[in-house]
Amino acid sequence: MNELDVVGVRVEMPSNQPIVLLREVGGDRYLPIWIGPGEATAIAFAQQGMAPARPLTHDLFKDVLEAVGQELSQVRITDLREGVFYAELVFASGVEVSARPSDAIALALRTGTPIYGTDGVLDDAGIAIPDEQEDEVEKFREFLDQISPEDFGTNSQ
Repeated sequence: MNELDVVGVRVEMPSNQPIVLLREVGGDRYLPIWIGPGEATAIAFAQQGMAPARPLTHDLFKDVLEAVGQELSQVRITDLREGVFYAELVFASGVEVSARPSDAIALALRTGTPIYGTDGVLDDAGIAIPDEQEDEVEKFREFLDQISPEDFGTNSQ
């Protein structure tokens, strides 16, 4: 397992498809995962520390976990089959629950839970960006600093 950081969310053009970009901690691989606009908004809200007037689904799930005394210990991006990523929520009790990576990432950001990717997923879908290409990643980060959840065109209630 390799620890991953969330770089951010962006919209891929011309398809207008949101992508969450993860970066291998201590490595040079990036993992792009195509996600839905609702999950993109949820991830962007969590990264920006925004709290909506009413809780989003991921906020509600976090509150329910706290209410029942369950701790999320890690999120794992476990597989990539036929272009579809798979993830697991791993609880301190040892229970593992299958989840979409976008939901798992949104929850991990809200709970401060580490995110990991398997070697297989990173080998299959990871993109190595050597240090000399790091300025392109920096441009992407600058783009992320300027984008807001409203740019994804969803109306969360």
